[in-house]
Amino acid sequence: MIEFRNVSFSYENARPVIQGLSFRIEDGESVGLIGANGAGKSTVMKLLLGLVTGEGQILVDDLPVNNANLSVIRRKLGFVLQNSDNQMFMPTVYEDIIFAPLNYGMSREEADRKADAVLEGLGLTDLKYRHNHKISGGEKRMAAIAAILAMEPEAVLMDEPTSALDPYNRRIVINTIRSMKQTRIITSHDLDMILDTCERVILLSDGKVAADGKAEDILNDRALLEANHLELPLSLSGNSRK
Repeated sequence: MIEFRNVSFSYENARPVIQGLSFRIEDGESVGLIGANGAGKSTVMKLLLGLVTGEGQILVDDLPVNNANLSVIRRKLGFVLQNSDNQMFMPTVYEDIIFAPLNYGMSREEADRKADAVLEGLGLTDLKYRHNHKISGGEKRMAAIAAILAMEPEAVLMDEPTSALDPYNRRIVINTIRSMKQTRIITSHDLDMILDTCERVILLSDGKVAADGKAEDILNDRALLEANHLELPLSLSGNSRK
């Protein structure tokens, strides 16, 4: 369970980025967090991970997000960065995947088994000993997802997971997200991907919730999206509400 209770945040000497934000995400939900540039999507992720601190209260499994609880909370949350180069920093895919489990106290034997299981489950066994600087962008994105899943998080946060991917690799990432059992929060401008992977959408505008409901209802509402500087998903453009 993830909950924001009347959360506000602003950078120093700047207008508020998040204003009185409240929502609750239940265990196992897949939620798309959408909005135009500057709507506050990335800030929500930073607040949830404790990278910045605002006013109000944020809870993860009833634990307040604060310095005392950060180590526990960050083990519950796996974050897939938009730029995989900022996440995959070890020489090989395998070394990246076992890095977090080893640092969380897992034995080398356990970490090896976890790495093999995750790679096999994602169909990435051929990447195990590949060097990160020698694999494609799509392969690196999948390897980054594998590294997060090896941590066995209770929730997976993803920032623009399909950005800069070709159609083939985009589809692989979408299918992978759909197969996940964890709670998922996905920020993206790729609204077709959000429609494919999320049951629920939270639409942010100027740091506030402009809409919160079923993904198909919100993403099929042309007037709502255009009022918040977004366009209809291409897959819905032929049957949208007026």
